[in-house]
Amino acid sequence: LDVATTLPLFLASPEGGAALASTGIGIDTAPLERQLQAAIGDYMQQVMAVYTDQVGAQIGAALQSQIGAAMESTMGQLAENMSQAMSIDEEAFAEAFQFNLDPDELTQLMMSMSPGEEATYERNLRILGYADFDSPSQIDLYPIDFESKAEIVQILDDYNQDQRDRGQEDQVITYTDIVGALMSSVTDIVNMISYVLIAFVAISLVVSSIMIGIITYISVLERRKEIGILRAVGASKGDIGRVFNAETLIVGFVAGVLGILITLLLTIPANAIVYARFGVENVAILPWQPALLLIGISMVLSFVAGLIPSSAASRKDPVEALRSE
Repeated sequence: LDVATTLPLFLASPEGGAALASTGIGIDTAPLERQLQAAIGDYMQQVMAVYTDQVGAQIGAALQSQIGAAMESTMGQLAENMSQAMSIDEEAFAEAFQFNLDPDELTQLMMSMSPGEEATYERNLRILGYADFDSPSQIDLYPIDFESKAEIVQILDDYNQDQRDRGQEDQVITYTDIVGALMSSVTDIVNMISYVLIAFVAISLVVSSIMIGIITYISVLERRKEIGILRAVGASKGDIGRVFNAETLIVGFVAGVLGILITLLLTIPANAIVYARFGVENVAILPWQPALLLIGISMVLSFVAGLIPSSAASRKDPVEALRSE
């Protein structure tokens, strides 16, 4: 008896169904239901995953195709619009450029612009600034101080003069004294400032001389009685003039000495400030020879300023001088 064949037939018959129903009352179907639900759930998840992947791939392909078609259409329309937006008149564009050269002249121009020598290794080095120590084109010298620069310039000048005397002009060295050119401009500015200061000093000297003359004249007016007494006791006109001239010389000497002393005192803080800020020592000095010369100039100017008042004092009448109060 084949159970595998007869059992399904029996269960499908009414008698088998009734027997199965009568026996199913005592069977617990809960575990069977849970197993069935788990199996169905796993199957549904697998089926849904497969369908989701397929649907996503189809949607992505459709979107990519539609976007590509839209971009292609848009770019084509944009290119068409740009071509319609700009238009060039070929005849006007051709007439905008005119060459006033005939074909021969144009050929000569192009030939002159092309390099006349072959592009070799040596030519490229020369263009890039390569220097050959055996035949230098120029030499840069950097003296350590102005004295050294002056010696170098003197050596070059002597050499050039010697070459000119020999008739070898091609051996003359051409040099550019950059520092000398700069210092020349600075020297011109300093000289201009010095001239202005000298003008102010000259004006101050003239004013001071006039003031000394006025003071001496006032002294003569206030000392008329003294002049009369000196003339009465036997002093000559020359003696009276020498008295006032000596006084003016003393005034000039004292003024010159005071000026020199004040200048020496002012150089002390000036040198200290310059040394502290720039590191240069003794920027302001006053040698003794110019100091003595300045004192002498002060005495001479005072003497010249007092000549007229002293001459007037020597010409005073003794009688009138004694009568004055």
